[in-house]
Amino acid sequence: MRLPDNWKNARVTLAIAVVTAVVWLLLWLFQLNEWAAIGGGFLPARLAYGGDEGMVPFWLTPLTATLLHDGPVHLAFNLLILVFCGRPVESVLGPVGLAILYLVGAYAAAAAHYALDPLSVSPMIGASGAVSAVIGAYAILFGRNKVKIANQRLALWLNALWLMAAWVALQVIVGVGLTATSGIRVAVAAHVGGFLVGLLLANPLLLLRYRGA
Repeated sequence: MRLPDNWKNARVTLAIAVVTAVVWLLLWLFQLNEWAAIGGGFLPARLAYGGDEGMVPFWLTPLTATLLHDGPVHLAFNLLILVFCGRPVESVLGPVGLAILYLVGAYAAAAAHYALDPLSVSPMIGASGAVSAVIGAYAILFGRNKVKIANQRLALWLNALWLMAAWVALQVIVGVGLTATSGIRVAVAAHVGGFLVGLLLANPLLLLRYRGA
């Protein structure tokens, strides 16, 4: 699939990508990345210990965390995947559906990350959890059925779950590499949570868009 040449049906995707890139650029220019990671990243331990002084309210951090990235490579990778999968998904689900998918994906990713380590004091940042929800929807809506079984619906889900396994494996490999070279940890659980939400919401959001048709 080629990159979109018409953004008319992908305005929300483009808006998310632009806002995310602008936020990172501004933080980088004013050297506020580390401050923003603490103040706006998702820190599971804050739910138990509080500490909201001078920080974004805890309930909002799953969303603000999607605007924060460790560096240009981290940012570029997430936005590339968002653009690649978001345009066709938005063309099917519509702008409202894509926005709901991204928002719920961000919170599902944070919930999965919290469930794995509720007392973690390391901030989770990056849009990859929300982007994973878009990938999950893409897998359901556009995935090719390569599983040879009679039940086509089951085959599609098995194929989507296989894609999720591949996505998670990629994140584990990347996470091991980043931890070894720079100490950066990849929130694998967040990716899984976001992806599962994408799988589950794709068809309901499709029905929501066309319920009156």
